[in-house]
Amino acid sequence: MSERVIAPKSRGFLFLDSHPGGCRRLVEDMWQAVPAPVSIRGDGPVALVIGSSAGYGLAATIAGLARAGIRGIGVCFEKAPARRTGTAGWYRTAVTARLAREHGRDMVFVNGDAFGDAVKEQVADLLTERFGGRLDFLVYSVAAPRRTDPDTGEVYASVLRPIGSPHTTKTLLFDEHGAPEVKEVTTAPAEGDDIEQTVAVMGGTDWERWITFLAGRSLLADGFTTAALSYIGSPLTAAIYRQGTIGVAKSHLEATARTLDERLGKTLGGRALTSVNAAAVTQSSTAIPGIALYAGLLRGVLGGAMVAPIGQLVDLWDRLTGARPLGLDDEGRVRLDAWELDPAVQSAVADRWNAATGDSIGELADLDWFRDEVHRLYGFCVPGVDYTTATETDVPWPGRHDTP
Repeated sequence: MSERVIAPKSRGFLFLDSHPGGCRRLVEDMWQAVPAPVSIRGDGPVALVIGSSAGYGLAATIAGLARAGIRGIGVCFEKAPARRTGTAGWYRTAVTARLAREHGRDMVFVNGDAFGDAVKEQVADLLTERFGGRLDFLVYSVAAPRRTDPDTGEVYASVLRPIGSPHTTKTLLFDEHGAPEVKEVTTAPAEGDDIEQTVAVMGGTDWERWITFLAGRSLLADGFTTAALSYIGSPLTAAIYRQGTIGVAKSHLEATARTLDERLGKTLGGRALTSVNAAAVTQSSTAIPGIALYAGLLRGVLGGAMVAPIGQLVDLWDRLTGARPLGLDDEGRVRLDAWELDPAVQSAVADRWNAATGDSIGELADLDWFRDEVHRLYGFCVPGVDYTTATETDVPWPGRHDTP
């Protein structure tokens, strides 16, 4: 037993510990937010979610289990409890596995580097031994700072930089006392092989490698469908995001989807696509200059009309399983971001962006919501959790022999 009281300690938006009880309640609340499941045939489809423990990947896992009745495998890369607590994703995975088991869903979680072939081998073996050697869906939701090429051993590092010239943007910060500040930050442009490095990490190379590997093991079912989760975002953040190095990587991801779609269509009657999700506060997004300010202002405009990741992924699973039409755009992408990019919404956010200063930001953005969302990434500020009492931190990883 290793019980202790855990208080939030952070460096900027990065927290040093996570709260197991808060993570547990957060996942339970996400599960409860999912509408009643659609009609499920037999044992349900077999799905693989790569990046299953955080952000949109976590939402994809929970929505898939609770709405689409999936069973299968989640892959993530989390740290176990030691001197510090485990990572938030460690605790979220433990409770996701418990809820799946309680609801009769057979879901196994693999903790390791999704870019490496060793994890691909583990997943292939599990699919063969536990799930009848067939995979119906693969959702790819990986955001990482670096990737090691399994063939060459070369390590690639992604960077968040504009292309061509420096970019200056407003950003939201909080001082040591928690007071909000709106400052301008300038990011230097990409240089050398920054673009190629970022594409190697965040583009479609590893996604395609997963599909090729599993196809080589004859594990893809007829009609197999795969979706990679992506983002376009607002013109306010385009210079650092969609028009920057990460945007080139996203374009590569979309080009990969077109290549895979043609291949899967010919061989399996299947398909590959990208899903363009809408804005949310995630551990990845808070690292992007300007995104924190944009998210707070967007919430200030929309309030509760913002669609949380769990709601977006329920929508995606309904489309993937045929419960509703895919509704692809001209580029062949599923679009879940229409509410965010509505011209009236973007105009209102732009007006607030231009007016945002340290003095006015409290009236223009929903700062309480944003601060709480950042805390909730680590299990803090979750309603219904008593943070003054000790909580068990030594939570085991879900065992592979657990059955529903």
